[in-house]
Amino acid sequence: MTSRVEDLGDNKVKISVEVDEQTFEVAVDAAFKKIAREVRIPGFRHGRVPRKVLEARIGVGYARAEAMEEAMGGYYAAAVRQEKVDVVGRPDIDITGGEESGPLSFDATVETRPVVEISGHGSLTVEIPSPLVPEDDIQEQIDRIRARSATLEDVERAATKGDFVTIDIEGTVDGEPLPGLNAEDYSYEVGSGVVGDELDDNLEGAQAGDVLDFTAEHPVQEDTVIDFHVEVKVVQERVLPELTDEWVDENTEWETVEEMTSALTERLESAALTRAQHALRENAAGAAGDLVEGDISETLIEAEMSEQLQHLGYSLQAQGLSLEHWLAFNGKSQEEFSDDLREGAAKSARVDLALRAIATAEGLDPTDDDVDAEIERIAAQIGDKPAVVRQRLDEADGLMSVVADLKKRSALEWLIEHVAIVDEETGESIDRSLLDDPQDESTEPSDDTSDEEGDESSE
Repeated sequence: MTSRVEDLGDNKVKISVEVDEQTFEVAVDAAFKKIAREVRIPGFRHGRVPRKVLEARIGVGYARAEAMEEAMGGYYAAAVRQEKVDVVGRPDIDITGGEESGPLSFDATVETRPVVEISGHGSLTVEIPSPLVPEDDIQEQIDRIRARSATLEDVERAATKGDFVTIDIEGTVDGEPLPGLNAEDYSYEVGSGVVGDELDDNLEGAQAGDVLDFTAEHPVQEDTVIDFHVEVKVVQERVLPELTDEWVDENTEWETVEEMTSALTERLESAALTRAQHALRENAAGAAGDLVEGDISETLIEAEMSEQLQHLGYSLQAQGLSLEHWLAFNGKSQEEFSDDLREGAAKSARVDLALRAIATAEGLDPTDDDVDAEIERIAAQIGDKPAVVRQRLDEADGLMSVVADLKKRSALEWLIEHVAIVDEETGESIDRSLLDDPQDESTEPSDDTSDEEGDESSE
């Protein structure tokens, strides 16, 4: 098989392929055998019709057309590998010879991934949430645990957020009671938003004995107004138990206040660090993607959408969910899902081009050892031998993808090391060392200590 590539401009190429007659004959013969299994001709057993008979009945051209349909994809993929073309999307195939006899020849016109150049990737600034945990957040977690054992005490003051009020509530539409919005002696937490913002707004500042009349828009029915009549009977504040070692031991998984505080601090710090690290990677990649100028081709976006949809399908299948159930659970329509998918795919395509550009600009080419290590990682992940994985990748043009992924991974790591990092709330610079994973400190003796111990023992 021979091939050549012609650059058509605008990130398109024409790959001209010729498959010699001997090679194509293998596919033609397979097509005749398939046809023999599908047709019934009097005088011959099913599946045993000789090729000569089939040639006379249906013609060689029919079998060649079947062979082209079956084998064309493999010939095209082999030509792409042979020419090392980074194609995107499906090709347009034009058969130029071999329909009736002789070698098979065809032209494949296909879009290629654009090679872009970006500038400014070495001076980017990204915002991330702080990896540090404020003392107030730790105290808030402690108070949430204490709140499980809280008591309610009557107070003679205006209700504030977090207080509980006992109310009689009536909700009507055009004078008719609304199901679920009529109750007596109903205990309600001010600010919880369970009934609606309008109720919370009116209860804040209300005292026992107050009567509240107000309206609110129906949460579901458009142009429908709900009339509320609320009588406040009791205002209560939540009283937290005293924080002591005894209370902690009896009511939590820990034994002392110090132990609980330390454990909660560790949890919050771990979560904050993970959030910050994830945001750094996402925002650094996104900032690089923003440096890619011009529009992204529809072919690139559709290819990215297809890949993301495939990943989602695998994930849902593993969870035993259908896409319809997932959409319903997330409250999204098919149209909203498609719009979100397209938006995310367009962003991912920009990031992909940017990382490839950074890898090229910074010379971040993986070594043979890097590729070997990645193949070993993939093999371990799927439970196969590295040699088998390498062979499969080589046959399916997967090695090019492995190399590209390694380059993009290196580009992202380079980017993370070179961006300026600031707190998304304060705008202040964040010390990069705060984003490192905690490491166990070793207690190996220094050289000086070893020498001293040696001197002492020699005495």
